[in-house]
Amino acid sequence: MKNNLLSVLILGLLIVNIVLTSIMMFSVTGASKKTTELVTDIASVLRLELGEAGGAGTVPLSQTEVYNISEPMTVTLKSSEDGSTHYCLASVALSLNTKADGYKDYGSSESMATYEPLITSEIIDIIGSYTMDELMTSDTQNEAKQEILRRIQRMFDSKFVYNVSFSDIKFQ
Repeated sequence: MKNNLLSVLILGLLIVNIVLTSIMMFSVTGASKKTTELVTDIASVLRLELGEAGGAGTVPLSQTEVYNISEPMTVTLKSSEDGSTHYCLASVALSLNTKADGYKDYGSSESMATYEPLITSEIIDIIGSYTMDELMTSDTQNEAKQEILRRIQRMFDSKFVYNVSFSDIKFQ
């Protein structure tokens, strides 16, 4: 009799365990789906930002035209901690996507030369906001390039300019 009573008790606990497990499974599954959707959305946004920001790997070389700013720019840098004034001599090149919207309107060499003073002004403004010590690190140079790229894309209201590079940069 004790064995039967013990078996019935174990069977009852087993049924309660199955019921509670199924309730927990349904409640966790809903939250898990929502978490998965959130992670997927974040990943797609990050991929989108990486594609827009870096961009150099997404445009084939056959669709790329390089526009070199005609004159190297001498930029007065933000004063460093010791109070001395430093300068940066930079040659800048813009990579243009020949298949992108806006290239036909603004991408020709003559058109880019027309807008070169505006582009140069943006570049000088951004580079001048850093100290020499900051600009000597590659991370800050990349940050400056990305900011220059954002401003140029905003200026033209197009993403046909997809990369900014310093072909030569010197500090004094």
